[in-house]
Amino acid sequence: MVNTAALAEIGALVGDPGRANMLAALLNGRPLTAQELATYAGVTPQTASGHLAKLLTAGLIRMERQGRHHYHRLASAEVAAMLEGMMQVAAAPPSSAGGRPARIGPKDAALRAARTCYDHLAGKLGVALADAMVTRELVELAPSGGVVTSAGQTFLHEFGINIDTSARSGRAICRPCPDWSERRPHLAGVIGAEIMNRGFALGWIRRLEGTRAVTVTVVGHQGFRRVFGVLHGS
Repeated sequence: MVNTAALAEIGALVGDPGRANMLAALLNGRPLTAQELATYAGVTPQTASGHLAKLLTAGLIRMERQGRHHYHRLASAEVAAMLEGMMQVAAAPPSSAGGRPARIGPKDAALRAARTCYDHLAGKLGVALADAMVTRELVELAPSGGVVTSAGQTFLHEFGINIDTSARSGRAICRPCPDWSERRPHLAGVIGAEIMNRGFALGWIRRLEGTRAVTVTVVGHQGFRRVFGVLHGS
């Protein structure tokens, strides 16, 4: 049974604009200090510390110590999926007719094209990769989860991903994640994370500083087309 009190508590925590900005910043998968998160949230360091303490207590983030520095991450992929789902709802157009469509600036356009969703790829690129793998019967996705087919295991091995080793993490190997901008699922789970990491390692994608957006390099355009059959940006 759903704990409605806990649900209400989480909703209240995420509902604060400062904390929402912090959580959104952590969706890029990188650990951030309290000072960095204060900058993202537009609050003082003291206020940021209070926000972070509440998020830690609720289990939405975790903290890691490295020397004198404290770094913060989202607590899990499930928290990231929750936030991405909330963004999808928040981005839905109003039900009433007659309103003017919102204008999308250059930064939003970059986020919609390709971005990180915690530890996997989202946006048009992430959805296109998921579609390509489903079409080629490399993965099978359902609302509740997904599986990698035998052909998919061979494909991933040739791409440089050892699914047997990855499976030991205890995480879901393959699952759909709702994409707030495309309104269709992209690929999450271990495989989604491994594909993103492989993309960075091959130099196919690189991060855009100060945002979750990633850009596809010239080599990446060629690689995604050759390996996945994805023409990003077309």
